[in-house]
Amino acid sequence: MDQEIKIDVSLSLEEKYQAFFEQIRNLLSKDDKLISNLSNFTAAYKQTFQNTSWVGFYLFDGEKLYLGPFQGKVACTSIDLGKGVCGTSAFIRQSIVVPDVNKFPGHIFCDSDSKSEIVIPLVKDDQLLGVLDIDSHNFNSFSETDKEYLEKICNFLSNEIF
Repeated sequence: MDQEIKIDVSLSLEEKYQAFFEQIRNLLSKDDKLISNLSNFTAAYKQTFQNTSWVGFYLFDGEKLYLGPFQGKVACTSIDLGKGVCGTSAFIRQSIVVPDVNKFPGHIFCDSDSKSEIVIPLVKDDQLLGVLDIDSHNFNSFSETDKEYLEKICNFLSNEIF
């Protein structure tokens, strides 16, 4: 298993995601501990996508989301379902792209420098596992392309790694 992520920074966003997804499939293994896989995922994502200020997982314990592996500034340790972008995404089990976090009602500001965010729920067999949360210090950092590929990646994580 290759332990290094090598992606050409001159690629288009879609090409970067395609290369990233292929390398993630080779990097992560169901034989490894979940925490190790999620930790490597967050490091690889932050290394590959330069507009990312924070990337991490909030895992569902049956009641709340709790902080899992991440890369970035310190973060909130638990989030109630239906609260903030992460809690809302988990509650409705739908991806949410927020171009300007200041305009999202009830946004939880773990990092006051965060300007935009994307959250993708992790679901397996109709059971909520958690969410992938990615922030940027820039407005409008996440597009339909990000959403499309992150949903594919989260589907892979949910069904092949968890």
